[in-house]
Amino acid sequence: MDQADREYFRQILMDKRTEIRRDLGVVESHSMNNTSAESSGDLIYSDHMADLGSASMEREKAFMFASRDGAYLEQLEEAVSRLDDGTYGICRVCDTDIPKARLEAVPTTKICVSCKELEAKEKAKRA
Repeated sequence: MDQADREYFRQILMDKRTEIRRDLGVVESHSMNNTSAESSGDLIYSDHMADLGSASMEREKAFMFASRDGAYLEQLEEAVSRLDDGTYGICRVCDTDIPKARLEAVPTTKICVSCKELEAKEKAKRA
């Protein structure tokens, strides 16, 4: 991978990282704005069980999204590290270059399409 490609993918990774951090910030600020009554489900204006359940479900959903985004942020950080150490874009299984189109589609990938397909077939056999 040449320097221009490394910079191109670094920018993609940085843009995604900024986007995820912004999303996590929105979730965090929303969570921080909830009062303790809202967080506990002890809503003063409504003691209807369906309302309490909906509020609880929304909090769970927000937590799930934040958890997923946190994991993706970690993958982005690892990809930046691979860019820095020169291993970005090299398949961890077969040690060949991962095509640019695959890296554009999944910038955090560590594996080429062929190896990913083999991995999926092996996983399906075990299931």
